[in-house]
Amino acid sequence: MKQTQISKTAVLQSEPRKKLGSRTATALRSLGRIPSSLEWTKEAAHVDFSIDSVEFLAARRRHQHVFELDFAGKKEAAIVRHIDWDTFGDLILHVEFRRVDLKKKTEVEVDLHFVGHPKGVLNQLVAHVKVMALPTEIPDELEVSVADLEPGTSVTAGQIKLPDNVDLVTPGAVTVARISEIKIEVVEAAPVADAASTTAVAAPAAGAGAAPAADAKKDEKKK
Repeated sequence: MKQTQISKTAVLQSEPRKKLGSRTATALRSLGRIPSSLEWTKEAAHVDFSIDSVEFLAARRRHQHVFELDFAGKKEAAIVRHIDWDTFGDLILHVEFRRVDLKKKTEVEVDLHFVGHPKGVLNQLVAHVKVMALPTEIPDELEVSVADLEPGTSVTAGQIKLPDNVDLVTPGAVTVARISEIKIEVVEAAPVADAASTTAVAAPAAGAGAAPAADAKKDEKKK
């Protein structure tokens, strides 16, 4: 299993949104900013704000999961809870963040990455599993080896190797993948008709077509 890349915090300059609505959101996107929100907790209220799209996408490309939202010097640690994309998946419409305590484990979903070549067809049944981890130790992905697995073999969540200090939340009995038989369909070619029999069938048809022509010439001579 390859070394899992550990996420780090990224600071995002966050500007409070005084006005809400689709028109205001569209104006923010035109300025290169993403409308965002920070969900409420029992200790803190919901916050609407915007972030710089270039900074956010750059942090995502570096596989950073934890963000420090900087509100004029006051920082709040958060992770992404949900991202809304446009129809084509090219433009981020909205980002929802969730507050986290950097010293406490939090529940997150982590994508699964299947590696290796099984001896049958890989049927991926689950795309991600839930784990508990410190915000700064959230793995980018979890590798699931299916190398040389025989048809009829199943892989469960409990068989996934987890990094140190990361706990599985998804029930271990959940099947994440199954290997099935490779089915090969044989297509039989249509039978080719015998050339001699084809000619024999076609000959009478040609003769039948010549008789009316000969009769037509006799009629012209009589006239």
